[in-house]
Amino acid sequence: MAPRQAWDEIRAAGLRIVTMVGHASLTDGLNRKENHNRIEDELKRNIDLAAQYDIPVLICFSGNRRGISDEEGIQNCVEGLKRVAPYAEQKGVTLAMELLNSKVDHPDYQCDHTWWGVEVCKRVNSPRVKLLYDIYHMQIMEGDLIRTIRANIQYIAHFHTAGNPGRRDPDETQEIYYPAVMRAIKETKYDGFIGHEFGPKGDPIEALRKAYQICDV
Repeated sequence: MAPRQAWDEIRAAGLRIVTMVGHASLTDGLNRKENHNRIEDELKRNIDLAAQYDIPVLICFSGNRRGISDEEGIQNCVEGLKRVAPYAEQKGVTLAMELLNSKVDHPDYQCDHTWWGVEVCKRVNSPRVKLLYDIYHMQIMEGDLIRTIRANIQYIAHFHTAGNPGRRDPDETQEIYYPAVMRAIKETKYDGFIGHEFGPKGDPIEALRKAYQICDV
C-alpha cells in the first residue's frame, strides 16, 4: 500500500490510488464484538479519507478465529459491517473483506474460504460490502479459481495477484496460469481493478511490467 505521505505526490503524477487498509488489524478484526467500536471509528474515518482521495475500495479483515465457530464469526462480522455499511453507501466507498490463506501465511485467519466471505456479504446485503479476492491466497486454500470467480463475481470488489508457491512474480515459474484466470475475470464484465501484490525476484519495475503483460488479456 502507498504510504499516506505519498498520496498527494502520487495523484500529482496522474495516478490513482485504488485501495487502502480500513482498520487495524488483520488478526483483531470484525469477528469479535469487542473490536466493533474501534473498527467502526477507524472505518468511518478512513471512508472519509477514501472519498476525499477518490479511493474506491477500503480493505477490512475478519480477524483470527481464536476458537470461535464459522457461524459465530459470520454473525459478528455481519453485525460489525452493518454498523458501517450505510456510511460507506453514502460516501460511495466499498468495504472489501480480504480473503487470506490460513495454511501458510496467516494461521487461524477466519475469512480463508470464498464461501465464508460470500455468506458475510449476502447477510449484510449492501452494494458497498464485498470481498477482496486474493488469487494467490485462494489458490492455496481452494484452487478451482476460475469456477469460483465466475460463480461469485458479484461479491468481488478487487483482486490481488502473486505467484504460488512463494508469493513471488506471477510468471511461468509458478503454478497459477494467470492469462486464463484474467480472461475468465474479463468475461464476467468485472470493471474494477487488479492489484499486483507480490515480492519481486529481481528489479521491481521490470517485474511489474512483466506482470502487467502476463495479465493483459
